[in-house]
Amino acid sequence: MTFCSSSLMLDFLRKCGGVAVVDGGLATELERHGADINDPLWSAKCLISSPQLIRQVHLDYLKAGADIIITASYQATIQGFRAKGLSQYESEALLKKSVYIAREARDIYYSECSKASQNVADNAKILLHRPIFIAASVGSYGAYLADGSEYSGNYGDAMTIKFLKDFHRRRVQVLAESGADLIAFETTPNKVEAQAYAELLDEEDIKIPAWVSFNSKDGINVVSGNSFLECVSIAEACKKVVAVGINCTPPRFIQELISSARKVTTKPIVVYPNSGERYDPDLKDWVENTGLSDEDFVSYVNNWREAGASLFGGCCRTTPKTIRAIHRTLRS
Repeated sequence: MTFCSSSLMLDFLRKCGGVAVVDGGLATELERHGADINDPLWSAKCLISSPQLIRQVHLDYLKAGADIIITASYQATIQGFRAKGLSQYESEALLKKSVYIAREARDIYYSECSKASQNVADNAKILLHRPIFIAASVGSYGAYLADGSEYSGNYGDAMTIKFLKDFHRRRVQVLAESGADLIAFETTPNKVEAQAYAELLDEEDIKIPAWVSFNSKDGINVVSGNSFLECVSIAEACKKVVAVGINCTPPRFIQELISSARKVTTKPIVVYPNSGERYDPDLKDWVENTGLSDEDFVSYVNNWREAGASLFGGCCRTTPKTIRAIHRTLRS
């Protein structure tokens, strides 16, 4: 699928009935399936050690009703793979593999749909033959640092747009040519990285569209302290960005952020919050029992829709159960 215009996302949403469901947390589920991701590569480690688990998690989310699945490339960078001793060729091959695994899961899902006796939702599986997009994840520079700085946006005063473009350039090129339907720039913590993404998309004439999502800890600014409105405006100005939104942010802030975004963008808004749990960058883990139940999480969804969001999912610590509940809420 090649980039044409923002109509691609609008057409996808139309085919989905006006709203679409994004998948949920990947690392959470990989750990539940037995993966050890205590590594600077985080979930991307499984591209090397256990790709079958990634495929299974993608499939679980599709069966839970996700219309968009996000690849396991959030923390997959050429620089990170090279630091592990892999060659440039091997590093790029792993980026392509992240998209291939997602495409494989989509093919398996469609095969199961065609074998199903009837296309109905039940408690076990949602087997509905529908449009499914694959979003190639691009995590922020802070995610590569693996020090929690994607939750602070503090890259230092010397950080430049040029440095960030050079850091992301080859990775974005490879993912754009790997068969994904769009690129998801996720957990963007500051406006300098948002500007780098926008310029990179234009400079490299990337042939698939993108969305840019930001994270916030106060419902007003992104985590760096930059204005959320300013950041959304940067994404709005880029023609190759076809949706903008919020991810890995506590659910209680989402409605206010949607309303703010609506002031400066006409593009579809994507929201996929975390469970509301607090991340401890020193422990490099989520603090248990600080988040919402699935029922409380999903209770926000209709308000988010009324506020103007079109795409809904979950980020860290959400599960297929969460996504199934979102699917049913939106389809009811």
